[in-house]
Amino acid sequence: MSNIIYKEESYAIQGAIFEVYSEMGNGYLEAVYQECLEIEFETKNVSYISQPTLKLKYKKRKLKKSYKPDFICFNKIIVEIKGVKAIAKEHQAQVLNYLKATELKLGLIVNFGAYPKVEIKRIAL
Repeated sequence: MSNIIYKEESYAIQGAIFEVYSEMGNGYLEAVYQECLEIEFETKNVSYISQPTLKLKYKKRKLKKSYKPDFICFNKIIVEIKGVKAIAKEHQAQVLNYLKATELKLGLIVNFGAYPKVEIKRIAL
């Protein structure tokens, strides 16, 4: 029995990611990959919300500040795009904060800046 959370959904998302990297390679701005992934998600029937606004709370009070992850896919997986040399601890902390704010259980950090292949890091609560 597998312990991988949302295995099939993650597989579909990763298929879209690999297709974008295969076509575009690395070196573009995150916004370019965002747009390419939207096209690929539509092609592969991956349901998504692009850059949703996440409201934050402090002691049950809504804050004025909010978060905007790149995607929420299948209403349960956060996908955050990066275009950096390597995924850093602060990127992982960012996705952990998104997960806490949404009470979702899985986040994927996708680094299109990595070479020779795209880097995907799973963050699970």
